[in-house]
Amino acid sequence: MAATSVKEHLPPPLDATSNPPPLFDGTTRLYISYTCPFAQRVWITRNYKGLQDKIKLVPINLQNRPAWYKEKVYPENKVPSLEHNGKVIGESLDLIKYVDSNFEGPSLLPNDPAKKEFAEELIAYTDTFNRTVFTSFKGDTVKEAGPAFDHLEKALHKFDDGPFFLGQFSAVDIAYIPFVERFQIFLSDVSKYDITEGRPKLAKWIEEINKIDAYKPTKTDPKELVEFYKARFTAQQ
Repeated sequence: MAATSVKEHLPPPLDATSNPPPLFDGTTRLYISYTCPFAQRVWITRNYKGLQDKIKLVPINLQNRPAWYKEKVYPENKVPSLEHNGKVIGESLDLIKYVDSNFEGPSLLPNDPAKKEFAEELIAYTDTFNRTVFTSFKGDTVKEAGPAFDHLEKALHKFDDGPFFLGQFSAVDIAYIPFVERFQIFLSDVSKYDITEGRPKLAKWIEEINKIDAYKPTKTDPKELVEFYKARFTAQQ
């Protein structure tokens, strides 16, 4: 799919001094932050389906966000949100499904009933997974986060027709990778904890995800991430 490998020009984030885009003019806009893992999910979805020309990225500076975003675009005042067909919707997991169902491009959910059921289970577990690992940053990380990564390792053994959660790349991989990416970077730097050690399927999964063109331009800057997480989670140390 050639569209995913095109080098995209990423616009600068809009801040409190920026004017709003011409809202509800028929343009489909995905409001994101380049550093937000929730927004990254929908950004990857857009890229994978080859929708770079159909869905315009509108990055928001979350540290200095424009007042018009809450007032005129999305009252929740968070990202991601999608402006489409005269309305704005949010919530990253809902938006993965919405973009997958309402736009052309390769489907992100298989037809196989067993895979569909497993996809629902894994997507339902994402909040627990993220909460468990984030909480572990302030405790015994290896002991507290280990079982969450073990859960992913076990899940990756379920289907053997590819390296991804459902065998082939799907919405499940998109739901997890923004967070696994950040956890791997931060835990390696701060706790000297390698999340892939003893988890060969997880290691292979990360390796294969990193080959996907739709994902590459969405990756976060490791140095910025470590500084941000250190300030947020280890300020007292």
